[in-house]
Amino acid sequence: MSNLHIDMAKCNRCGNCTSACPFGAIAEEAGALVINAACKLCKICLKQCPAGAITLADAPARQGIDKNQWRGILVFVEHLDGAIHPVTLELIGKARTLAEPLGYPVYALFMGAAIQKQAAELLQYGVDKVLVYEDEALRHYRVDVYANVFEDCIGRLQPSIVLVGATSVGRSLAPRVAARFRTGLTADCTQLAVKPNSDLVQIRPAFGGNIMAQIITTRHRPQFATVRYKVMDPAACVAHPGGVVETVALDPERLQSRIKVLKVERKEQQPSISDAEVLVAAGRGVKNPADLELIQNLAALLGGQLAVTRPLVEAGWAPYTRQIGLSGRTVKPKLIITCGISGAVQFTACMNTAERIIAINSDKNAPIFKIAHYGIVGDLYRILPELIDRIQKEGPQSCPIINS
Repeated sequence: MSNLHIDMAKCNRCGNCTSACPFGAIAEEAGALVINAACKLCKICLKQCPAGAITLADAPARQGIDKNQWRGILVFVEHLDGAIHPVTLELIGKARTLAEPLGYPVYALFMGAAIQKQAAELLQYGVDKVLVYEDEALRHYRVDVYANVFEDCIGRLQPSIVLVGATSVGRSLAPRVAARFRTGLTADCTQLAVKPNSDLVQIRPAFGGNIMAQIITTRHRPQFATVRYKVMDPAACVAHPGGVVETVALDPERLQSRIKVLKVERKEQQPSISDAEVLVAAGRGVKNPADLELIQNLAALLGGQLAVTRPLVEAGWAPYTRQIGLSGRTVKPKLIITCGISGAVQFTACMNTAERIIAINSDKNAPIFKIAHYGIVGDLYRILPELIDRIQKEGPQSCPIINS
């Protein structure tokens, strides 16, 4: 890895480098210009320096760090106007499991505006300390300011592990913060484990979901991982919460953003398949887009939602928000009925934790039957009409495999 260096003996204080840096990584400290951790080595400053005072040099290879100086597990709290995203509770639950054998504390980072009440509520889930950064500048998500706050929090706590939800916010924020600490990040983890030496075993699908990769960060801290929603169990409330809420103030200059929020418009909230308790999923076995109505009818009778596999989305038969899979949603319903789905790992990795899986497929050797609790070998165009007719006449209780 290389580093940028400023030779103050050559610097003529023209200000070109500071104004040109898109990351605000050049600042004055003790009368000298320094390049801080926000630097992304874009090298724009090199080209803008007329005096040649900025140089690029190879840094000595890192031989590792003292892992004992990094303790604890930090969970990023994602929320919308104080309403905490459920993935946060899943991460807290996993953090407690990972922290127990190591004797680590569990921290939560909560940033926003008017969030003190919600921060205190997190203590009931077994969090040892909630660090609250509360400021009007944090009301809306702006990645540059949020990254500054995240960096400050990690500098204060020095956690060994940092967990972030693999949401649109988490996927944009986590890599930026990890880069500031020159450490690794494993994205979209589906399983996590920890070694006695505090190395985090981060497990995620790779090569299109054909293998499950185990990734370990052995020589750097903190260890960053983003985790998919609905793959972990949410934290349970503890009988006697003993954590504390600590309010932290950040330097006002670091709360200045280059992003200006002009207007916020609320989008009409649509029901998500990730939150559905019942799903009926359609795959390649469905011959025509009009036939999805048959699947939809069954889902409606069971009080559930229609879901699909990736080929149907690519064919334009359904929106991507209905897709289950590595490039779609992860689901954990009480009941899922798959119709004409072979069961490729890209699909099953994102639904195999459902409480009850019923598979309908004409191929008795289809991989989906390996994870299904109940399997029906046959033509879905014969089975579904009979199943719908029976439910309409006698109710869902007439089908033991659905209610057992």
